[in-house]
Order: sequence, then structure tokens, then C-alpha cells
Amino acid sequence: MKAPHLSPATKDLALVCCFAPLYTLFSFWPLAPIIGVVGKSITMAAVMAPLVGVLLGPYLGAFTASLGGIVGASLAQGGAFNPISFLPGTAAAFCAGLLYNQKEKGCVLLYAVFLVALIFYPPIGPIWLYPYFAWFQFAGLFILVSPLRSRAIDFAKNQQRTTRLILGISVICFIATMFAHVVGCLVFEITGWPLVFPQLDFWQSTWRVLTVVYPVERIVITALATLIGVPLIKTFQAIRFKPK
Repeated sequence: MKAPHLSPATKDLALVCCFAPLYTLFSFWPLAPIIGVVGKSITMAAVMAPLVGVLLGPYLGAFTASLGGIVGASLAQGGAFNPISFLPGTAAAFCAGLLYNQKEKGCVLLYAVFLVALIFYPPIGPIWLYPYFAWFQFAGLFILVSPLRSRAIDFAKNQQRTTRLILGISVICFIATMFAHVVGCLVFEITGWPLVFPQLDFWQSTWRVLTVVYPVERIVITALATLIGVPLIKTFQAIRFKPK
């Protein structure tokens, strides 16, 4: 008996119904404490976000990450910026989807605009208090505009060789998680100053500590996303599912 034909809208709905609950589930799994926000953690949803973007595309992936993130933050109470804690994950999914779909110009523009907004945010932006903070975020932007990014996307889309797929997915996930960090820090500034953390000393010490912490955190997220993503994409390839 021939399998029924599914419309694109039905397929998209099915993908959202599969990945949004999975994203929510990952929101219950703490990965690392958030510096400067007591009792809150980065969750494994940060690992899942760029993979959702790769598999579902920028728009459907961002919607899925937003939906799963909102539900996860509401149930797990793990979000640092409730009710908008879903934004960094949404940013990661959107960025990864843009990269995988070879829409690099939009990704570069978004990354650069949000990074400038973060570092120059008056009067608590890192440029005013501790400029060294942004060094690893600029490293992410450098990779985004470098030839390595285009090679990595080619490797990720040509999924025949596992070693190339690992490199491609790792670069995409690294850029996406760095963009998520930029967005998360900007949201932290907007929601934290001046009502919650009005002291400039707090922000300076936070940027100083994060300077050595967040690069390790982002590398771990990238490694875990690659570790999960490569076999996941291989499995989807085996059932003839192509990332959007």
C-alpha cells in the first residue's frame, strides 16, 4: 500500500511537534551556572538550538526553539531572563539555519549589529568597563567572515565523509552558539540595568569573570552539539530526510 502524500505544511507541523518537546526536555537538564544570575543555569537546550536550526531551517527552527524554550522556561524555571529566556536559543537556531542554507550575509549582519550593541551599551557595555571581554565573540565573527565558514558549510551539506561532516557541523554550531551568547549578554544588559544591577562595579566584575569562563562554556556547547548532531544528521540521511 502506497504511503499517503504529506503536504509541506503537514511535514513542518510534524517536525515542530517532534523537536519542540525534545527542546523543552533538554531545558530541564542544567549544563552550567549562569555567572551573575544566582540559581539559574545554562541548559542542554543551548546544545540543541543550533541543531534545530540546521535540521529545520532558520525560520521553522527559530519558531521551534522559541516554542520549546518558552515552555521549558515556564516549567523548569531555569531561564535567566523570564519571560524572554528563549531568545538566545532562538538566535542560535536562526543563525545555524541561515548558515546551513548559505545565507551568510544575513548572519554576518545580525552578528555584527548585535555585537556592537552589546559592547557599546551605555554605560555598562564591556567597551566602557572591561574591553577584553569581547575577544572570543570577535573570534566568532572572524570565523564567520573567513573562508573557513564557507568550506565548513560545504562539508556540512556534503554528508558523505564523516570527518568533513564533523568539521562542518562544529563550525556552524560554534558560530551559532557564539551569536546566542552575544544575544544573551545583550538581553542581560537590557533586563539587568539599572533596575536589578545598578552598580557599575557589578558589571565590571561580571565581564572580568566571564572573559575566562564563557570561551570554555561555548567550546563545550559546540563539542556536545557536534557529538549529538553528526550521528543525528547521519540517521536522518539514512531515512532520506534532508535538512531544510
